Amino acid sequence: MKKTTLIKNIKSLHGIIDDSTTPLKAGAAMNELGTINDAFVWIEDGRITQYGPIAEAPTTQENTLVVDAQGGLVLPAFVDSHTHIVFAKSREEEFEMRIKGKSYEEIAAAGGGILNSANKLQAMSEDELFEAAKTRLFEVIGYGTGAIEIKSGYGLTVEDELKMLRVVKRLKAISPITIKATFLGAHAIPAQYKQNRNEYIDLVINEMLPKVAAENLADYCDVFCDQGFFTVEETERILIAAKQYGLKAKIHGNELGYTGGVQVAVKQQALSVDHLEYTGDEEIMCLKNSGTMPVGLPNCSFFLGIPYAPGRKMIDADLPFCLASDYNPGSSPNGRMSFVVALACIQMKLTPAEAINATTINGAYALELSQTHGSISKGKVGNVIITKPIPSLAYIPYSFGVDLVYKVVIKGEIWNR
Repeated sequence: MKKTTLIKNIKSLHGIIDDSTTPLKAGAAMNELGTINDAFVWIEDGRITQYGPIAEAPTTQENTLVVDAQGGLVLPAFVDSHTHIVFAKSREEEFEMRIKGKSYEEIAAAGGGILNSANKLQAMSEDELFEAAKTRLFEVIGYGTGAIEIKSGYGLTVEDELKMLRVVKRLKAISPITIKATFLGAHAIPAQYKQNRNEYIDLVINEMLPKVAAENLADYCDVFCDQGFFTVEETERILIAAKQYGLKAKIHGNELGYTGGVQVAVKQQALSVDHLEYTGDEEIMCLKNSGTMPVGLPNCSFFLGIPYAPGRKMIDADLPFCLASDYNPGSSPNGRMSFVVALACIQMKLTPAEAINATTINGAYALELSQTHGSISKGKVGNVIITKPIPSLAYIPYSFGVDLVYKVVIKGEIWNR
């Protein structure tokens, strides 16, 4: 017997895409958010099979789970395509350093930043890392995240990078939502390799990558291509090696300057290029007609006080645009995607509809989940957010600090927040 769920009394159902093969939204289409008022959603065996006006709702069976939305809005669950939630300890001491005027680069040069997290992670056991990351994962599901990417990059030794990715593999095994794993061994140059960068890059290519592939620990390979981190040439070398192991490219790019991250991302057919705080006309033209999704991380800009990625300009140039949380201990210690939506509207001048598409269907594209996640579509996974009763979609970013989630439904089941 099929397991069925009816969500009823929906004030308005948003994020409808009738053609479930639509991979993403770009340009003017990003402001289109399919909507039905006074609606229902019907889920069978974890998949959406019907939706529409409440008068057309199917008859419930004895075993149907009936979820009363109580006049709230229903949206597709968020797809967070960029996180670092496997980490050892918080870094609030660096937060105080920034308050006193130290820059991100100055903190990193003094042994803070990524290297600080690496030192802390190297001292923590795999089991301890797993338990801490599981808590964060379950927390963000409660905020409405229905699929997520998790990176390594705080190990920076062969064993510690593998340790991080083994934690992600364990999370995949117990997670109610889809997780994609990204190998980010090229996140920073460890202190002991500062005088011999090539030796560390050789370690990433010749030792880390083969072992990651042998244990099937990652879906993607990422590189921090930016000033003070990895050059375009180093990035390309690592990504070409990763491709030989079947790992598609992702790139941290242009967070700290116009450093060529976008250009190398497009050249290497990266699935996404993320950060983009420094993006001009040349980068926008490069992204046009490519398959690379530009991803903005407004939490990072907010927390570090750096520029925001020009999402408005990219959308006006007919590009797609994606938003993610960048949940990490140093520059974005927050995984609540509704806050990402609010920052996108307030600081990046996206409309609420654009921000929702950027955190749902376009996030799904950035994780190769377009066919299963990111919209209210027949056949897609039944992961949805039910809000508390609110006046409109715009109220979500308008009330930026308020938790408006009433219930989260994952594969047709109510997630216990």
